[in-house]
Formats: sequence, structure tokens, C-alpha cells
Amino acid sequence: MKEIIIQPNDAGQRLDKFLTKAYPNLPQSMLYKSIRKKDIKLNGKRCEISTRLQEGDRLTMYLKDEFFQTAPKEHDFLKAPKRLSIVYEDENIMLLDKQPGLIVHPDETYHFDSLIARVQHYLYDKGEYVPEQENSFAPALINRIDRNTGGIVMAAKNAETLRIMNQKVRDRELVKLYLCVVCGHMEQREATLTGYLEKNESQNRVYISAKPSPGAKSIKTRYRVLQEKRRYSLLEVELLTGRTHQIRAHFASIGHPLAGDGKYGTNARNKETGFPYQALCSYKLKFAFTTPAGLLDYLNGREFETENVWFLPEFEAWD
Repeated sequence: MKEIIIQPNDAGQRLDKFLTKAYPNLPQSMLYKSIRKKDIKLNGKRCEISTRLQEGDRLTMYLKDEFFQTAPKEHDFLKAPKRLSIVYEDENIMLLDKQPGLIVHPDETYHFDSLIARVQHYLYDKGEYVPEQENSFAPALINRIDRNTGGIVMAAKNAETLRIMNQKVRDRELVKLYLCVVCGHMEQREATLTGYLEKNESQNRVYISAKPSPGAKSIKTRYRVLQEKRRYSLLEVELLTGRTHQIRAHFASIGHPLAGDGKYGTNARNKETGFPYQALCSYKLKFAFTTPAGLLDYLNGREFETENVWFLPEFEAWD
């Protein structure tokens, strides 16, 4: 028999989802059978798999100890550097300036270094993340950007922040602005581009078309020209939809690929600039909540900006 009290970071989850995360040794079939047979009780009473857990709930499980046993964990995130560029931090959220070349989450080339591993290592050392005290939560990223794109990435320190911010991202209650250098000069100083984006998973790239097609998603990309140097333009871009590689592919589709972009650009132009990555940075973030944000209401209307955009000094030095 095991009894636990639901902590703040566990609250709000469905019972079955919580148990699956908290006790990976417990088979799904056994989990559902135990709930049906009342071997798992909530506050001493029968419960349903869809019951939403509340802070302070008492969960009692009359199951064999083997289902609760876990091997002592070696925390992989401790192998990652703690090096972070922090734009803003409080008790709930972090805004990080991710450098180009760093992955945000582990992938097939993962060697213990990613942005989320660095965040968890940093918070662990501060004593704000103690894995042994958590049943189902670990600090998590709220948004992501490409490996070779730099700029602001948000991280949640608790489950409530993650839940609220995931909703804000879905409902587009954030304004995200990017700086980029594109090849050529734009016909219009500012405009909103539209189109349809289709993702090819096997190629890890996307394709843009002017007309809808099965599987394609509509996209909107707003831009304004800030400067022109040589045969290049510095743009400020606002994503009105947030699709994979949207900025890179959208500008390439109209004949203005990003400088340094090895996937959607051209080698000749990339060699000319010498940029090692696509010249793209998520440089400004504004919280523009239109619905209640609970414990994050204090962020509404606030705006944050990165201090260093890696390609700007070189661009501005061009004749």
C-alpha cells in the first residue's frame, strides 16, 4: 500500500495521466483495473480515471510495492553546462536568450547538452528544482526555436505556469518579434505575406505554396524593412502564425532567403556573407494577455528584448 498527498505541481491533471507519469512501472492495464476495483482511492473514496486532481488530495493505492519501485536516478541534466543567458527570471518563469547551435530539447544527436537540460541544472543548483520531491513535474520549455536560430525561449518553473503559458501560446496572446537579414531588397517596405505550408518530415523541411492543398496549413508573416545594406535587407518580422521554419521558408519562397540559411538559401550568397547560421533571432517578446492569466497576470503588458543579436554588428558594418 502506498499513500501520497497531491502537491501543487501535480494538481489539475487527470488521475490516469498523473499515475502514468509518476509510476512508469505500473502497466496501463493494471492501472485501469485497479481504479475499477477500488484498489486506487482518492480521499478514501472511489474515483474515475478522468478525475482531476486537486492540491491536498490524498491518493491511496493498494498495490504491490514492485509497481512503485524505481531505480536511483542519475540525473542526466547535471552533465549539461549551467551556462545560460537570462533575459528575465522570477519565481514562476524564465526568459532565456538561446544561442545558435544549441538544441532546445534532446534529439538523436543529443550528448547531454540542451537548453532544457541547462535550465534544469541551473534550477537544481539553486534549490528550486528537487526531482526527488516531484511526482510528475520537471521544469519545461514553453516555446521552442530551431537549433541554429537564436533568441528568446520561455521556461516554466512550475506546472501552473506551464499550463497558463501553453494556453496563451495556443490563443496567440503573445507578440513575438524577430530580426532577420534577407537576400535582396523588398518591393514593399512593409507587408503581410500569406501562403500555405506543408511539412515533409523525412526531409525535415517545409514547402510553401500560394494555394491550399491537402495537409498544408495557412501561414501569415508580417514584416517591415529596417535597413538596407549592399544586396541585403534587415527586417523586423512578426509571426501571425507559428509554423515550423515559417520565416525561413516563407521569405525563400518569394525569392528572399535568409542570409546564411543552408537549408532554404543558396551556397553562393551564404559564402558572401560568411554567416555560419541563418541570420534570424527571436529578439523581442511582449505579453499581451486578453484573458485572465492567474498567477501570471503581473506579466501582462510587459516587453522583453535580447541585448545581443549576433549578426547585427557585422550587418551594420557593411558599406
